[in-house]
Amino acid sequence: MSKLALLGGKKSVRSNPKDVFTWPIINKEMENAVLKVLRAGNMSGNDITKKFERGFADWHKMKYGLGFSTGTGALQSAMFGLGIGAGDEIICPSITYWASCLPVYSLGGTVVFADIDPKTLCLDPNDIEHRITKRTKAIVVVHYCGRPADMDKIMAIARKHKIKVIEDVSHAHGALYKGKMVGTFGDASAFSLMSGKSFAIGEAGILLTNSQEVYQRAAAFGFYERAAELTLPEVAAGAGLPWGGYKYRMHQLSSAVGLVQLKKYPREMAEIDKSMNYFCDLLEGAPGISFPRPPKGSKTTMGGWFMCRGLYRSEELGGLSATRFCEAVSAEGSSTETGCTQALHLHPLFRTVDIYHQCRPTRFANSNPGLKQPEGSLPVSEGIQTKIFRLPWFKRYYPNVIKEHAAAFRKVAENYRELLPGDKGNPKNVTNWGLTTRKK
Repeated sequence: MSKLALLGGKKSVRSNPKDVFTWPIINKEMENAVLKVLRAGNMSGNDITKKFERGFADWHKMKYGLGFSTGTGALQSAMFGLGIGAGDEIICPSITYWASCLPVYSLGGTVVFADIDPKTLCLDPNDIEHRITKRTKAIVVVHYCGRPADMDKIMAIARKHKIKVIEDVSHAHGALYKGKMVGTFGDASAFSLMSGKSFAIGEAGILLTNSQEVYQRAAAFGFYERAAELTLPEVAAGAGLPWGGYKYRMHQLSSAVGLVQLKKYPREMAEIDKSMNYFCDLLEGAPGISFPRPPKGSKTTMGGWFMCRGLYRSEELGGLSATRFCEAVSAEGSSTETGCTQALHLHPLFRTVDIYHQCRPTRFANSNPGLKQPEGSLPVSEGIQTKIFRLPWFKRYYPNVIKEHAAAFRKVAENYRELLPGDKGNPKNVTNWGLTTRKK
């Protein structure tokens, strides 16, 4: 009988401690904080939110924090805060969640996609500079799936061309790049804080910046109750109504949770980091698989390891498809699947859709009509889906449990030949357009 569970063998994962994957971790202080807001009927105030904004900004050693209802609102407001408008271009990796770039449409701008580094899954610095034009106003850097991007090279390019940098830190809360927290390098940074993220407080987001102008413009864009705080003449002149016509404030059930998370997240993050590194260490040398974690001793970290991916090399496993590999690992009792988000530049929203009835695709309505990035133009982004797989996301350091999950991956990798006869290959579309689990 085969050793592999998919083919009749015994499962590698037999333990089932329910809290090893439970997230977020709810404690009594968090519950009490929420109840206090509810009982006071203070859900739509801003006193607690301002405390959270200050605490989050202080954690990152930044001057300004602004709480939002979503990370998407924070990203759009960061763009507006930096003066991005009609006819402007931003450069963004094609492999990311759509909110990293799509809000630029509402400002009259457009996006130019760049490819990713196949080893880090982040924006490839070598694919940025030739995409810069006189219309380029900003680079959107995504610290994708917890891995900090190469900020030294990206910031050098931005400074050389005098363009702004927005960091999307929605996947990398608390991560370090060479000892400095991500979200502190660019001109503005935005974070999703929804309940699935590593720093989870509910459906919420936050913007950080050291620029008073960016902060006040962002506040003017989607907030109306902060008019008295707007002091810059060009902003104060239009205060009182939200410039974008949006109502973006964070509700105070989330900010109350956030104040508690600021106390406990660093400890929880450290346990996640210890657990995930232990898992990866156990799989060092396994054929066909590796991990995009930073080199040891580099002072670059993965933060909360949100939605982290492993790298898959089918050529080392006789051409075994990633889909078949993940099927076999899942049968062992672990949890994995193939791929990540699909390459955004291939979606109709970035090719043919006319959102605002301008008689031409929205992407080109206010920009260069020759800006086309067809299939084949970003080869790494278009092919990465069958070269990566999702890792189990351990929230607790339970060595014996982690060993079982690592054993599942190693067993499949080392017995891959048994899987080759039944391998049907990867389907045409192995993932969807978001990071949510696709329907089977």
